[in-house]
Amino acid sequence: MTATASGPARVIDPGRKRILQRRIRIIVAVTITYNVIEAIIALAAGTAASSAALIGFGLDSIVEVLSAAAIAWQFAAPDPEKREKVALRVVAYSFFGLAAYVIVDAGLSIFGLREPEHSPVGIALAAVSLAIMPVLSWFERRTGRELGSASAVADSKQTLICSYLSAALLGGLLLNSVLGWAWADSIAALVIAGFAVKEGLEAWKGDTCAVPISALTGERTLDADTCC
Repeated sequence: MTATASGPARVIDPGRKRILQRRIRIIVAVTITYNVIEAIIALAAGTAASSAALIGFGLDSIVEVLSAAAIAWQFAAPDPEKREKVALRVVAYSFFGLAAYVIVDAGLSIFGLREPEHSPVGIALAAVSLAIMPVLSWFERRTGRELGSASAVADSKQTLICSYLSAALLGGLLLNSVLGWAWADSIAALVIAGFAVKEGLEAWKGDTCAVPISALTGERTLDADTCC
C-alpha cells in the first residue's frame, strides 16, 4: 500500500501479516463448516414447509460458502492481494444470483402458487444463526481491516447479512406460525433479496472502481475526486 494525499499508508509487520492471514483462513474454515450444515437444514426444512424465506436463507448459506471459499482461495496464495479482484467478483456474483432466485421464489408465494406451512425447525435455526453470525462477522471484519483486505471485509459483510436475514427469517416464520400470516414469509424473503442486491453492488464497486484498499476497508475516507 502506497502513501496518499490523506497521509502515509500503514505498513504491517511481516510477522503480524502472516498471523492475520492465518486468522482469516481459520475464520473462513469455521464459516464454511457452519454454513454447509445451515444450508442442508434450511433447504430441507424450507422444502418441507414450502417456505420461500427459509429456502432463500438456505441458498444464502450456500452463497456464503462460495464467498468464503473464494476468500480461502485468495489467502492460500503467497501474495493474496493479486487475487483480491477475482475474490470480490465471486462475492458480487454470488449475491446477485441469490437475489434473483429468492425474488422468483417469493413471487410464487405472493401470487398464491404455494403457501408456506409452519416450521419449528426453521425458527430454531434462525435463532441459532442470529446468535453466531454477528460474532464471526465482527472477527473477520476486524481482521480484514487491520490486514487491509477489501475482499475479507466484503466477506464479513456477507456474514453480517446472514445475521439480518436470520432476524427477518425468524420474524417471518414466527408471524406465520403464531398469527397465520403466510404473506410474512414472502416479505421476509424479499428483505433477504434486497440485502443481497445492496451488498452485491458494494462488492462489485470494490472490484471495478479505482478506490484505494484503505478506503474500502474504512481506514480513511474517499477523496472528492476518487472514482466510484
